[in-house]
Amino acid sequence: MDFFLLLIATGLVSGAAYGLIAMGFALIFKSTGVVNFAQGELVMLTAYISFTLYSTFNLSFFPLMLVTIPISMLIGLVLERLFIRPMLGEPIFAIVMVTVGLAVILRGVTIMIWGPDPFNFTAGISTEVVYVGSVPFYPAQLYLIGALAVLTFAGWAFLRFSRMGIAMRAVAANETAALLVGISVSRIHAVAWMLSAAIASVAGVLFAANFKLAPDLWFQGLKSFPAVILGGLDSVIGSAAAGLVIGLIENLFQGYIGQGLREISGFIVIVIVLMVRPYGLFGSRDIERV
Repeated sequence: MDFFLLLIATGLVSGAAYGLIAMGFALIFKSTGVVNFAQGELVMLTAYISFTLYSTFNLSFFPLMLVTIPISMLIGLVLERLFIRPMLGEPIFAIVMVTVGLAVILRGVTIMIWGPDPFNFTAGISTEVVYVGSVPFYPAQLYLIGALAVLTFAGWAFLRFSRMGIAMRAVAANETAALLVGISVSRIHAVAWMLSAAIASVAGVLFAANFKLAPDLWFQGLKSFPAVILGGLDSVIGSAAAGLVIGLIENLFQGYIGQGLREISGFIVIVIVLMVRPYGLFGSRDIERV
């Protein structure tokens, strides 16, 4: 029983990281119709920037995030203005390829600035083990699960009640109609990139605090993709929930069947979901996949 609870606990931790990264994917897709293949690199870059801030000013976790998140949002805005805004009106496939190129650029810039070696990065979080029932957790693990819960609720409230969130839903439903009623689609796209970068920074910092900070952090973006497919490419909340499901599946497969299945179990889920329900558990039926 203890072994099962430990697998569930570690599955929730890795699933929370997947869920946060998947929310960033879904937020941009919901608002722009584009799959941002640079989301994992955005997670990596913002984590490294936070590491530099932490090393320079020795901030604790919450002050660190208060500085990191606005900087990350600014980076998201700059990337949208430089790489995505000039592509408005171009075929979706061309815009997606721009995000692929952007991903390669961000990877190269990160290694050029910080080097290829990994760093220990606690992000100002205590490393003393705490117990929830009989299950041991590091505080950073609980922060990660808590961050997913808070951001999922905040995302739901933002999309449901705020004017900007309602405008995003209008653009996602019908971009032409949204333009006709006076919604600035380009502004919505910029806000989506900024919010996605903010979520990426939370995911990147907490992932690095739980595991390590290294240039291969971008790969978590690819590993989170099954959560986006399972939850629905255009479902921010569904993607967050699906991240937990993927994390649990990976850990239970690893614990009871074999180590190698951890790496492929998520992609097995992608294949099954695409064959049975191509728009995901919570996605819209008419989304276009690129």
